[in-house]
Amino acid sequence: MNTPTPAPKIIRLIMALRSAGITDTAVLSAMERIPREIFIPRAMQDQAYEDIALPIGRGQTISQPFIVAYMTQALELNDRMKVLEIGTGSGYQACILSKLVRRVYTIERHKPLLEHAEKIFEQLKIRNITAIAGDGMKGWPQQAPFDRIIVTAAAQDSPPQALLEQLSIGGIMIVPVGRTGHQVLKRYKREGDDTYAVKDLLPVRFVPLLPDLARYSENADDPVENDDGA
Repeated sequence: MNTPTPAPKIIRLIMALRSAGITDTAVLSAMERIPREIFIPRAMQDQAYEDIALPIGRGQTISQPFIVAYMTQALELNDRMKVLEIGTGSGYQACILSKLVRRVYTIERHKPLLEHAEKIFEQLKIRNITAIAGDGMKGWPQQAPFDRIIVTAAAQDSPPQALLEQLSIGGIMIVPVGRTGHQVLKRYKREGDDTYAVKDLLPVRFVPLLPDLARYSENADDPVENDDGA
């Protein structure tokens, strides 16, 4: 089992997020309540409350806390919303969202990552997350439309059309767009059937958004591992 995180580390991170412009108190509260260390391999758990991205296996990372908080704040959430996440990864972002909205649907193309994240959802007794292994570029049409969509991998030139179409009228999608080295976090607000207001937010660095389920051999030499069984 994980040992409790020393409170000063959490408090220091929350203060740093406030100083960096995270003003939504509900987002800060969610960041404080979800123990980031259980999403990270034991060898790096001492860095869990540093404001840095960390590897989680399969060539993927857990985003730095500022980016998680910034993207979450930019979604403008409330507790009545249904949210789609593309790229479950460690499950950390989904858990943050789960404290702020009615229901989270999350898609991951790497089955080992998804299975590991689902164990953490169970460990934390979070019941309002539904996760599947699949092609995130196709979204989740059976559950559409979504009030909000968050994409945690970078679309090369523009968001997949399927995701834009699964956003409700008035809905917001936060998505990194661009190729490696030239990515920008963007906010899409759907104003009508075929109209979207687009705003550039900040430069970012994400893994690319890829189609299809990942083959088991893809990045298999970079396994998912967490020695404490989380």
